[in-house]
Amino acid sequence: MPEEIEGRIQSIVFRGEDGSFSVARILRDGSSEPMTAAGYLAGTGPGERVRLKGDWEMHPRFGRQFKVAECLPLLPASVEGIEAYLGSGLVEGLGPEMARRIVRRFGAEALRVIDEEPKLLSEVPGIGPKRIAAIGKAWQQQRGIREAMLFLQSHGVSPAYAARIYRQYGDRAVQVVRENPYRLAEDVEGIGFLTADRFARGLGFPEDSPLRAEAGILHALAKSVEEGHLFLPSTDLLQQTQRMLECDRKALSDALQRLVAASRVIAEDLGHSLEVLPAPVPRERAIYLPALHAAESGIVEQISRLRGAVRILPPIDAETAAARAHKALSISLAPKQVEAITGALAEKLLVITGGPGTGKTTIQRALLSVLASLGARALLAAPTGRAAKRLGEATGQEARTIHRLLEYMPRGKRFRRSLEEPLQCDVLIVDEVSMIDAPLMHQMLKAVPSGASLILVGDAHQLPSVGPGSVLSDLIASATIPVVELTDIFRQKETSSIVTNAHRINLGLPPVENDSEELRDFFFIEQEDPARVARTVVELACRRIPLRFHLDPMEEVQVLAPMHRGEAGVENLNRLLQEELNPAGKSVAAHGKGLRTHDKVMQLRNDYEREVFNGDIGRVAAANPETGQVTVDFDGRSVAYQSADLGALVPAYAVSVHKAQGAEFPAVIVPLLTQHFPLLQRNLLYTAVTRGKRLVVLVGSRKALAIALRNDKPRQRHSRLAEKLAEKLAAARTASGGKADPAWKPSRTGHGSKL
Repeated sequence: MPEEIEGRIQSIVFRGEDGSFSVARILRDGSSEPMTAAGYLAGTGPGERVRLKGDWEMHPRFGRQFKVAECLPLLPASVEGIEAYLGSGLVEGLGPEMARRIVRRFGAEALRVIDEEPKLLSEVPGIGPKRIAAIGKAWQQQRGIREAMLFLQSHGVSPAYAARIYRQYGDRAVQVVRENPYRLAEDVEGIGFLTADRFARGLGFPEDSPLRAEAGILHALAKSVEEGHLFLPSTDLLQQTQRMLECDRKALSDALQRLVAASRVIAEDLGHSLEVLPAPVPRERAIYLPALHAAESGIVEQISRLRGAVRILPPIDAETAAARAHKALSISLAPKQVEAITGALAEKLLVITGGPGTGKTTIQRALLSVLASLGARALLAAPTGRAAKRLGEATGQEARTIHRLLEYMPRGKRFRRSLEEPLQCDVLIVDEVSMIDAPLMHQMLKAVPSGASLILVGDAHQLPSVGPGSVLSDLIASATIPVVELTDIFRQKETSSIVTNAHRINLGLPPVENDSEELRDFFFIEQEDPARVARTVVELACRRIPLRFHLDPMEEVQVLAPMHRGEAGVENLNRLLQEELNPAGKSVAAHGKGLRTHDKVMQLRNDYEREVFNGDIGRVAAANPETGQVTVDFDGRSVAYQSADLGALVPAYAVSVHKAQGAEFPAVIVPLLTQHFPLLQRNLLYTAVTRGKRLVVLVGSRKALAIALRNDKPRQRHSRLAEKLAEKLAAARTASGGKADPAWKPSRTGHGSKL
C-alpha cells in the first residue's frame, strides 16, 4: 500500500539531465532528521513543501530512501518555509536575499500579500514598481500552473511537464490536453511521444485511437531525424511504429495516408525522386517531415540557380594566381594547392576536402590574397563560433558563424539574408562543411548571390553533422560539383605524431607513438576496466597533463568520450571531473542540472536570442541569489540565463566527440572501451584525434581500438540529395538535347579530379 508523507525540500542532491528524476533531502513534518526521496520531483526546489506518495525501499548503494510515485507541491505554512520557497527560484525575479526581505517585512502573510496585495511589496527595500509587476506576473503564472497541476497530476503528469504545458498553452492547457494530449509531443519542448502517450492513457484514450497512430508515426520520423536521417522508407517507418505501438498495421497505413493528405508529412515515390505524391501508393516511398523535404529539395534548386548564373570573378590563369599567392604568403605552394586555388577562381562551386595538415587553411589564405588583388569581395564563414574564430585567426580576416552571417532574427525566427536580400560578396568561403546539416545548408545557399562563387572546405572523413543529412558527403557523391581532394601532408613536424596518426587511423591502421620520450605528443594507455579508465582519465586531465605539459586543466584539456552512459561515459566523467576541478563552486542546483559557479559548461541547442549555439563552451561566471539569474562567460561575452532556461546547459569537462566537431583543444583525452561498441567507428576516432593540437591521449583497450579501426561503415543516413542532384543534371542535359545545359554546365575538372 503506497504511503503518503508531507514535508519541506531541504536540498536537491541530484537532478537528471531532463530535469525530471531527482534525489532530494526532505524534512518530513514532525521529524528533525531529513530523509532521502528519489523519483520524479521536477518543478520543485529547496524550500518548497510537497506531498509525496510512494514506498520505502533499500537502495544497495545509498541505503533506505522513499521511492516517489507522485509529487504534489504545497504552499508552505511556516515563515521559514515561505522564505525558502520564495528564494528557491520558482518565482522569477526573486532570489534568497529578496525573499528574506519580504518575509522580514510581512512574516507569515508574505504569500497572501503577493497574491492579494502586491502593491504592498513597495514597502520592502529594493522593490520598485517594475519588480512588483514582474513578481506579480510570475506569481499569477505559478498560481495558474498549480491549478493546472491539480488536473494534470491526477492523470500522471509530473510538475515539470505541467509547467511546460502551461507555458505553451496558458489558460487553455487543460482543454488542449483533454482534446488531444498527443499535441504535446509536437508543441511542448521536452515532451516526446512516450510521455504524451502516458498522459493520453491516463485520460482514457484507447490504444487504437487514430490520434495515437498519427502521433506514433510523427514520433518515429522525429526520432529518425535525431539519428541524422532526412526521411524514412515507408516500410521501415510503419514497421518501427508498429513495434512501438503494438497496433494494427492497417490502422497505421490509414494514419499515414491521413498525414500525407493533410501535408503533415511528404511522400515521394522512391522510384521517381522528383515526384511528390499527393497520397500514399502501394510502392515504397520516402516519408519526410515537411521542413526536411523543403531543405533537401531546396538545396538542389539553389545549386541549380548558382551553377546557371554568370560568374562575377574575372578570369585568371594558374601561373598568375600562383605568383600572386607566393608573393603574398612568402611560401611556395605545392602543385595540388595551386590547382585548388585555380579551381576556386574558375568554378562557380567547388568542394575542397582533405585531412589534417593537407594545406586547406593555406589554400584559403592564398585564395584570399589573390581575391584581394583582383578587388573581389570575399566573405568567410563556419558553422560554429569556435570554428569561425579559428578560421579568422588562421587567415587574418574576419570569419563569422553562418547564423551571424545570415543575420538570424529571433523574433521572426528567420534569416534576414535570403534570395530577396542576398549577401554582398563575390566569393563565399565556408570552412568545416562536414558540420553543416541540410536545413542550414539550404538557408545559406539561398543567401549566396547568383553571380558569386561558393567554395566549400571540409574533411569528408569526419563525422557527419549533428543535425539531419550528410551534406558534404552527398555533394561529393553526386558527381555534379567539382571536387579537389588534398592528400599530401604539409603540416607535420618530424617530432609530431598527431597528424601522422590521424591519417593512419583514416586508412584503418593503428596509431604509433613517437619513441622520443621528451617530445611525444601521442599516447595510448592500455586499460581494460571501465572504472580504472575513468580514474585514469581524471588523473590525466587534472594532474599529470597539466603538470608535465604546463596546460590549464579547465581551459586547455578536453575529455572526448564516444558515449554518454557508462563509467567512462560523458555523464559520469563530468561528475568526477567537476568534483576534482571545481569542488568549491557554489551550487546552482536549485535552478537545475546540478551546475556550480565556475563550471565549464556547454550549450546544447541553438539560442538565437542570446546568440549562443549548439556546442559552444563557456564558464559559469556568477549566480545571482536575489534574482536566480545565472551568468555564463562565452569567450569573453557574458550571457544571462534565467532558471527556466538552464536546461540548455550541461557540464563540459567531458563532451561527446560529436559535440567537439569544429573545435580544437591543446590536449585531448579519449576513453575507448568495448562497452562503447555501438559508436566505435573509424570516423569517430578520426574526428576525436584531429581535435588535439599539442597532445592526444587514448585510454582504453586495444580491442576497442581495433574495433573502431575496422569499422569503416558508419551508419548510413537516409538522404536523397546526391540522387536528386544527379537527376537534376541528367534532366537538364536531356532538355538540352544531350548538350550541357547552362544551368548545369559540366565542370572542366569533373567530380573527384585534381583539377
